[in-house]
Amino acid sequence: MISLIVGTIVSKGKNTAVILTQSGVGYEVSLQVSKLSSLHVNDEITLHTYMKVSENSMELFGFEAEDEKGFFEILLSVKGVGPRGALSILGLGSIEEIKSAISRSDVSYLTQVSGMGKRTAERLCVELKNKITSIEKKDENGEKVGDKLGEVVDGLVGMGYSKEQARDIVKGLDESKPVEELLRDALKGIQ
Repeated sequence: MISLIVGTIVSKGKNTAVILTQSGVGYEVSLQVSKLSSLHVNDEITLHTYMKVSENSMELFGFEAEDEKGFFEILLSVKGVGPRGALSILGLGSIEEIKSAISRSDVSYLTQVSGMGKRTAERLCVELKNKITSIEKKDENGEKVGDKLGEVVDGLVGMGYSKEQARDIVKGLDESKPVEELLRDALKGIQ
């Protein structure tokens, strides 16, 4: 199993990069489109990888951080979500935003992924909700970070904003603050 690749990017495709290692072997690795666009040919890179072996092929999927790979593997545990779909889900936003959407059962957020239907998104929420809440990141007060952002989004929706607008507004907020301060900051950011 190939779990880590260190090397130089020698070429890029639409959603893949070829990484040449010091041993002279080039590996084609699938990456999130957003990550791939920030990389350039001749860049040195270290990727944690997930290797999918099937009857007809072997594919590598690359991640800059170990937690991205771990969350990717959690997404794969859902029936109907394959490696390409899981990679696309990771492209929606930060891991915390995605976990928050799953814990809130925000199907409209998840169906933004190309090829993800409403049923698969609902299944993803149902199957992962308990897993996500058990591994959810907590702040210094012991509060779940994703829950805080979810509460702010819900509060903004209650004030008449659409879920999409509310999600855009909460991006970049300091998640270590209490919910009330986050909501005030969000409202200040609108004006």
